[in-house]
Amino acid sequence: MVKILFVCHGNICRSPMAEFVMKDMVRKAGLSDEILVASAACRRDEIGSDTHHGTKRKLREEGIPFAPRHAVQITPADYDTYEAIIGMDRENMRDLQRLTKGDPQGKVHLLMEFAGESRDVADPWYTDDFDATYRDIRKGCEALLKSLHPAF
Repeated sequence: MVKILFVCHGNICRSPMAEFVMKDMVRKAGLSDEILVASAACRRDEIGSDTHHGTKRKLREEGIPFAPRHAVQITPADYDTYEAIIGMDRENMRDLQRLTKGDPQGKVHLLMEFAGESRDVADPWYTDDFDATYRDIRKGCEALLKSLHPAF
């Protein structure tokens, strides 16, 4: 089983959006027994908080199921558990380099790189543009899933 962990600053906007978008894609592709998806934070700001209301609203608009959850921070054990740890922006990537002691196994990636773009997914906490964030996350997740399962 391939295990993917999406990571952003606080685990309330982008990484849970990516988690639920990817879970929906995986389910629709019939790959739920092959791919496990979760999300976490780099920082402690929002630990214990549920998904941001703007993320929930956008997921509802797109018909993507989600569940109540609590933000968690990535742990050293997560590095051993997950095959891919996907950051949303360069700040996350710097945090992940530190938290994974330099990513010795090459598991840490920037989401948009899967779509052939070396850029950040903008944080809607600051931009309030959940539509743009969703478009980027959808594009990145589609490319990531295709890299894992070319028939997608």
